[in-house]
Amino acid sequence: MTERRPAPPNRRRGGRPTKATFRRRRIRVALLALTLGVVGWLGISLGSALTNPMLGSSLPGRFAEWARGHGASAIVNWAENLWYSHHPPPVGGKPPDGAIKKVHRHEVHTTSGPPHLAPPAAIVPPASPPLPGEGQWTPVGRLVGGLPAIYVTTLRPDPIHTSYVVGVAWMDTKLLRATLYSGSQIPGGGPYPDTAPISPTASDTLVAAFNAGFLMSAANGGYYTDGQTEIPLRNGAASFVVYRNGSATVGAWGQDVTMTPQVVSVRQNLDLLVEGGAAVPGLNANDTTQWGATLGNAVYVWRSGLGVTADGALVYVGGPGLNITDLANLLVRAGAVRAMELDINTDWVNYSYFTPSSSFGTASGANGTELLSAMAGGPSRYFQSWWARDFITVSAAPVVTGTPSSGSLGRPLQHSASARARVSPTPLTGRSQRSPPRG
Repeated sequence: MTERRPAPPNRRRGGRPTKATFRRRRIRVALLALTLGVVGWLGISLGSALTNPMLGSSLPGRFAEWARGHGASAIVNWAENLWYSHHPPPVGGKPPDGAIKKVHRHEVHTTSGPPHLAPPAAIVPPASPPLPGEGQWTPVGRLVGGLPAIYVTTLRPDPIHTSYVVGVAWMDTKLLRATLYSGSQIPGGGPYPDTAPISPTASDTLVAAFNAGFLMSAANGGYYTDGQTEIPLRNGAASFVVYRNGSATVGAWGQDVTMTPQVVSVRQNLDLLVEGGAAVPGLNANDTTQWGATLGNAVYVWRSGLGVTADGALVYVGGPGLNITDLANLLVRAGAVRAMELDINTDWVNYSYFTPSSSFGTASGANGTELLSAMAGGPSRYFQSWWARDFITVSAAPVVTGTPSSGSLGRPLQHSASARARVSPTPLTGRSQRSPPRG
C-alpha cells in the first residue's frame, strides 16, 4: 500500500494557498516595496544633496550637511572628531610659495577727499622672525572716493604651526556701509529684501562680501532683520549689529549694543571672543565645546572672526589650522577691542573683495578675489540665487564731502598728513566718541 505524503502546511488539498500564506506574501511585498521606497528616497535625497552647492563646495561637506539635516549629527560629529584627532596640523615647516602675499607698494596722494580712517598699523606676527610681507597691509578692491577702503594682509597664526597662513582684512567704516543678507537656510523663512543673489544695483557699489555665523541651531543666539525677530535675541550674546545709516559694530547684546529704532539687523553667534581689547578669560585651546560643536569640537580647523577697532573699523580674520585662542589673539593683534567668532569649517569660511574696472563698475564673481586662495566656494557664491546662508557685505558709502583726487597705487599706501589732520577717526555712527557705537 502506497503511503500518502502530508499536504504542505497552510495549503488546502488541491494546492490552493491558505489565507495565512496570502498574508505572508502581502507582508513580504509590502516590506520589499517599503525597502525599495526608502532606498530610492535616500538615493534621490542624497544624490540631490551631493550636487547642491548650497550645502557646500566639497562632496564631504555636502554629505555632512545632508546627514546633519537627517538626524545624524552625532555620527557626523564623531566622524569629524575622529578625522581631526588623527590628522593634527603639522608642526613647523614653511608656508607654500606665494601664501604670504608680497606687499605691493602703493601711494595715494590726497589734497581733499571724503572722511576716512587712518590706515591700520602693521600687525606684529605671532611667528618670529617675520617673513617678507608678513603682517604688512596692502590696499585692495574698489576705491571709494578715490581712496582704498579695504586693506589685507597674511601671516602665520602661531609660532608652532608655521606652514599655515591666515588672512586678515581691515575695513574703513567711514567709507563703507554694511548690509546683512539673509537666506532661506539661515535664518530660514523669508523672502527677505536683502538676500542672494546680490542685485546688479547693489553690485555697482559692492566692495567686499564675507560669511556670517553658524547655523542658528548651533549659534546660541538670535536673528533680527527688517523689523522682524526671526529668532529671539539673547542677552550677552556676541552680536553683529547694522544700523539704518549702514554703520555696523560688534558687541555683547544688552551691554555694548541694544535695540534702538536705528537698528535694522542683528546677527548673534556664541559669546564674545575679545572684550576690552583682550581675549576673554577662560578660553581653552583644548576645549572648544563653546566654540564649534558642529565640528565635533575639533580644535584646529578653518575658523573666522569679526571685530571692531577703537576707531570703528571692522577687522575680519579667517584661515585654516586655527584654534579658538589663536583666532582671538589674531583679532587682538589686528586691533579689535571687541570681536566674535563667525562660521567655521572649510566650506563656510570665505572673504571676497571686488575690483571692477572702474570705481563705478559692477562687482561680480569675475572680478572678485578671495582673501586666501585656499578659501572654498569662490566670490561667485554671493551672486547665485541658490546661496541660502546669510552673509555680510560692505559697499561704498555715498561721497558727500570733498572732491577726491585720483590716487595712484604704486608704493605703501600713505595718506598725506594734511588729509589725516582733517579727518578725526570717530565711530561709524558719527557720534563724537572714541569707542564703537553702543546701540
